[in-house]
Amino acid sequence: MRYKITFSYDGSKFNGYQKQKGLKNTIQENIENALKYINNGKDTKFTSSGRTDKGVSAYMQVGHSDIDVKITPYKLKRALNSLLPDTIHVISTEEVNNDFHARYMVKEKTYIYKINTGEYNPIEKDYVCQLNKELDIDLLKEEIKDFIGTYDFSAFISNEDKKETNIRTIKKASVTMDKDIVTISFTGNGFLKYQVRIMCGYLISVSLGKVEKGKIKYYLENPQKKVTTKTAVATGLYLKEVKYWFTSF
Repeated sequence: MRYKITFSYDGSKFNGYQKQKGLKNTIQENIENALKYINNGKDTKFTSSGRTDKGVSAYMQVGHSDIDVKITPYKLKRALNSLLPDTIHVISTEEVNNDFHARYMVKEKTYIYKINTGEYNPIEKDYVCQLNKELDIDLLKEEIKDFIGTYDFSAFISNEDKKETNIRTIKKASVTMDKDIVTISFTGNGFLKYQVRIMCGYLISVSLGKVEKGKIKYYLENPQKKVTTKTAVATGLYLKEVKYWFTSF
């Protein structure tokens, strides 16, 4: 039986999401170890909607797994939460059709990036980017609008990303401020490696006057030109929500 598993995690406590040879304590490794125990010791693959970098957290991440033993969604949720560290929490589990795929059936994802523009906060250093400099919010709100649309985002991605196409659609983009915390939000049909962090780093540089404003469209229309601004640190980035094309399976 295939199960859709919705979960959250504190990315600051792991070496990234993806299980990799020679790398211990990843989120995927912890989940697959728990699933293996539940599945009578059988190696059990877990596929998520996508990987996140070391230090990136998730309010809502989604994955699927095929389990041979007969178990109700309720008992699977309880079993997983009893086996996983308290820095990973399964929110819900449900039985789905075998053609459901947590990665390939994603409709859209929302990422948010939190920036502290006030005094350095050691308590939040693993969860909020400690920029500790004032940002021009009105300028950010104007600049971020230029990211909305369907473009080749090659100028705003890592050189390590080798996808067949770098064309993606950003449906929504916004900037809000609550006291000293600035939150940048992007919703799109998918994001490339480091894309959100590079876009956030670029916006921060524009606000601080380190690069010329009004140039985002230029880079999107000339994707062979890479931006050279500093990539925003992983701390402060969260996968907020994952939506699928179908609401029931």
